[in-house]
Amino acid sequence: MPIRAVLWDIDDTIFDYSGAERTGALRHLEAEGLLGAFGGEERALGTWREVMETHYARFLTGELDFTEHRRERARAFLGPSVSDSAADAWFAAYYVHFEAAWSVFPDVVPALDALTPGYRHGLLSNSSAAHQERKLTRLGLRDRFECLVCSLELGHAKPAPEAFLGACEVLGLPPEEVAYVGDKADTDARGADAAGLYGVWLDRTGSVTAPDLRRITGLAELPALLAADTRFGAPSPIG
Repeated sequence: MPIRAVLWDIDDTIFDYSGAERTGALRHLEAEGLLGAFGGEERALGTWREVMETHYARFLTGELDFTEHRRERARAFLGPSVSDSAADAWFAAYYVHFEAAWSVFPDVVPALDALTPGYRHGLLSNSSAAHQERKLTRLGLRDRFECLVCSLELGHAKPAPEAFLGACEVLGLPPEEVAYVGDKADTDARGADAAGLYGVWLDRTGSVTAPDLRRITGLAELPALLAADTRFGAPSPIG
């Protein structure tokens, strides 16, 4: 059975999340008069990233909802007693800077063009559908994907097999006919493989080797990799 569809991760796969976050965080902290307290931009960004990862993990486990995780991120900088409304306003101010820096990686649209109509396309993200829907629409990409599946609504987050299998169910395809492309080796590629999909690790830095994974350093390599799939005895043609 050849690959018939590609499921895509969003952040740092299609959308340059890290670049936008870096720009947005620095501009926000500077505007709030907080940047100087960290002793340099890199330390400030390190703290920002640590706070984000801590509370986003709590969102993924269901301990916090999406809005609450944002409030806790704000309180990490403003203090634990800050009101919900003040935390919301502080995070909204960051989001203005973050959104102004949004961009799509330059290899995304050419890859989608090369893979269409030979493959169907969907999205699977550890996030909320409303959040990612707005982002993809703003970036002009939402209509390139027939479905958007997110952990908040699905009730399971990558790398749990249920997340990948839930997205395959939405596509109406068995996992062995679906490739998953993402920027995280464990959460995306290994998680997809464990669920029976064709996991592909997009390692844009090209700095790490992982012999057990299908690894590409740019999306221009993806069409040839998918076309060369021989798991079931013959390459899967594009078109």
